[in-house]
Amino acid sequence: MEPTFHDHEYLVINKIGYRTGDPQRGDIVVFRYPEDPQEYFIKRVIGLPGEKIEIKNNGVYIYNSTHLDGFKLDESSYLAESVMTYDPEGKITTLRDNEYFMLGDNRTASKDSRAFGAVNRSFFTGRVWLRGWPFKVATVFDRINYHE
Repeated sequence: MEPTFHDHEYLVINKIGYRTGDPQRGDIVVFRYPEDPQEYFIKRVIGLPGEKIEIKNNGVYIYNSTHLDGFKLDESSYLAESVMTYDPEGKITTLRDNEYFMLGDNRTASKDSRAFGAVNRSFFTGRVWLRGWPFKVATVFDRINYHE
């Protein structure tokens, strides 16, 4: 998840929040890797249940009941303009109930839903709430308010 997170940082995860509420677009989530549940990944929620996700023209396009023709996701609050987003297969992913499309912020080197598909909510451990170590980069991670 570079440049957002680096190795050896200490993170506090909110494990309770998803018991009473749903994951939201932009949440940074720790989850068990679907192909090997012994491993944990940290990625950003991009697509929500019932949506279709398409990656094209260096952007993420989301199709849902509100936006039948789709909209390009504005990721400028957490991705540098120079970050390239691509999908080598160029497919559209349709998310079923309880499925989420997850992308890493280091798009060119991230193993994410482009490689292993949608992630079922049952694999979620919790939302990243706080980076506590190292102290010089301590951060509280608020939710992003998307205006679709």
